[in-house]
Amino acid sequence: MPLLNDAMPLMKEPRPPPQLPLPWVLPSLFAAFNVVLLVVFSALFFAFPCRWLAQNGEWVFPIVTGPLFVLTFFSLVSLNFSDPGILHQGSAEQGPMMVHVVWVNHRAFRLQWCPKCCFHRPPRTYHCPWCNVCVEDFDHHCKWVNNCIGHRNFRFFMLLVLSLCLYLSALLVTCLIFLVRTTHLPFSTDKVIAVTVAVPAAGFLVPLFLLLLIQAMSVSAAERSCEGKRRYLHGYNPFDQGCASNWYLTICAPLGPKYMAEAVQLQRVVGSDWVPMPSLHSPTCPFAFEPPAPPSGSVQAREGPPREWR
Repeated sequence: MPLLNDAMPLMKEPRPPPQLPLPWVLPSLFAAFNVVLLVVFSALFFAFPCRWLAQNGEWVFPIVTGPLFVLTFFSLVSLNFSDPGILHQGSAEQGPMMVHVVWVNHRAFRLQWCPKCCFHRPPRTYHCPWCNVCVEDFDHHCKWVNNCIGHRNFRFFMLLVLSLCLYLSALLVTCLIFLVRTTHLPFSTDKVIAVTVAVPAAGFLVPLFLLLLIQAMSVSAAERSCEGKRRYLHGYNPFDQGCASNWYLTICAPLGPKYMAEAVQLQRVVGSDWVPMPSLHSPTCPFAFEPPAPPSGSVQAREGPPREWR
């Protein structure tokens, strides 16, 4: 009988990047280039088409686009330097031969051993090959900001995508209105800058809107990008607590303490249904699992042994 390997489909680890002498240089420069690109295009926009509209009494455009730029720049910089939820290396006393099992909403998960970080990874924790760290509640590695998206910075990622969609929409609408208002004027630098800003804004707006829609659907269903189209056993996602609760836990819930110690207890308790099972010293022998006893008065208590994972 397998050891709960089918309790949750094994997710594919991110493909390791090619080994370079300094693999962090180019991704860091690319992330810095994106910040500079946002600042440069915004400066051109405010200095030419937006300035012309403001000088002609159209103050609504800088009033709307100004705060959107500040929000977008703040979320981009915050995401670049944010902590995605890094789990530091575990204790040397742990070993891959020990078996750790946790229960999430009456579903058992065997914790996978990370040979690089030397601990059993909690559910939905994966080792990012680009950052070479294990990230709690890992979603994906974003190359645009050269950082992982996980438990502690997913809300910054959603804020960045939303603010970029709003900001690029405002830029595109403002440039189009400027071009319409100046059709009777001769060709000028203001028109060239307006077209230069409007074209990339329109090009980035469509994929960003699709990304925002996909991420919103994933949050509503309590899914993660790294899981792809795989489904849990019998189509039941034990992490799904309803659309409203999923959004609250993702966007508004307290993040909890950071894992800053070198050796920490990584099996984070989440409610009464997340209970680590005793370690089993023989990971190859067949065994049966018993569900954790629910607290007295719990409405989730049920009789009989749990369903076997096959």
